[in-house]
Amino acid sequence: MQRLLTPMVFLSLLLFGASFGFFYAWVCSTMWGLDTLEPNVAIMAMNAMNISVRNGVFMPVFFGTPVVLIATSVVAFLAGQRKVAMLIGAGGLMYIFGAFIPTGSINVPMNIALEQYNPPLIAEDADAIWAEYSPRWQFWNTFRTIVSGITLLLVGFALYALPRRA
Repeated sequence: MQRLLTPMVFLSLLLFGASFGFFYAWVCSTMWGLDTLEPNVAIMAMNAMNISVRNGVFMPVFFGTPVVLIATSVVAFLAGQRKVAMLIGAGGLMYIFGAFIPTGSINVPMNIALEQYNPPLIAEDADAIWAEYSPRWQFWNTFRTIVSGITLLLVGFALYALPRRA
């Protein structure tokens, strides 16, 4: 078990880094950029991005991360590495409840609702739709970014807590 643990912790770190980076990019550039556009254009662009993210690169990371974390926590526990198991298990639970579930229950339904609008819309309608969508979507994305960042730190601490060979 011990020989399997280190690569699994590294894989957990890689997956969390990818998830955190994905959410972070939306926080610090994508949504701010969309907010500078005319709302009809922002709605079209957001719809295009939401459709494009359903792909074979993003989906394995998003859905595989909680599975890898749970498996890594179990392997750490069975290898007698209780601290590593606790750190990764706590990170896994944080990710599931703070990023994975909010994505599926809040951000994705908002995205699906936005897809119902096919610009060009009347300017006032587009303004109202974007003004209702963007701040709420950004709040929840920032929330899941913070949770993913904390989880990334927990997995980093778990990696640091692994026994070292002399």
